[in-house]
Amino acid sequence: MVAAVEATIWGLVSGGALVIGAAIGYFVRVPGKVVAGVMAFGSGVLISALSFELMEEAFQEAGMTATAAGFLLGAVIYVGANRLLDIWGAKHRKRSGDQQPGEADQSGSGLAIAVGALIDGIPESIAIGLSILHGGAVSIATVAAIFLSNLPEGLSSSAGMRRAGRPAAYVFGVWTAIAVACGLASLAGYAVFDAFSPFVVAATTAVAAGGMLAMIVDTMIPEAVEAAHDWARRFVVLGFLVSFALTKLAG
Repeated sequence: MVAAVEATIWGLVSGGALVIGAAIGYFVRVPGKVVAGVMAFGSGVLISALSFELMEEAFQEAGMTATAAGFLLGAVIYVGANRLLDIWGAKHRKRSGDQQPGEADQSGSGLAIAVGALIDGIPESIAIGLSILHGGAVSIATVAAIFLSNLPEGLSSSAGMRRAGRPAAYVFGVWTAIAVACGLASLAGYAVFDAFSPFVVAATTAVAAGGMLAMIVDTMIPEAVEAAHDWARRFVVLGFLVSFALTKLAG
């Protein structure tokens, strides 16, 4: 029971970063290049975390074949779901500029954006719960990486929602609900898979990692490169290095 509560709390902590970022993006006029730079940094952080934490854990428990299969499956599932959401109006949900459609531009786009933001956060949160099953305690490096990446996600997306004319009630309703869903997903990652073998847990971790990488490439990198250009590469590298250092220090 204690571990289940811990999983929920850490999921809420990481998801809460979305709300913090959303508040900054909605109420503060942050320059587009700054938003993009932070998004690039968050991308590097997540890439490092899924490389040195999630994939390494999966490989150690399940071996190369299961890890590779799970990783590819996670990417395929995410890409398929994301393509459907693109059609419904959520393609630019993490853009801070004028790319996001308003409800008047595309009916149903508000719901699609909310669902898209939800599926972006679920793999990360499940990974937090699974990390407790792997080591008996949460991976601080994983939580820190997800927290650091969620801040710019919320910031960029809410800035775009504001520009699309979406009211504050909608923006903060969406991000608060997603933060709660992150806590529940983290709990599910622990509670549901507690009865499964280490092999299944490891393979599921690889699925989460695949979904996370696909999310980074589909929704975070485009915002970073479009606005920050050459600086995006520098911030991705910096984010990767910071997350790598966190992994080693926490270990």
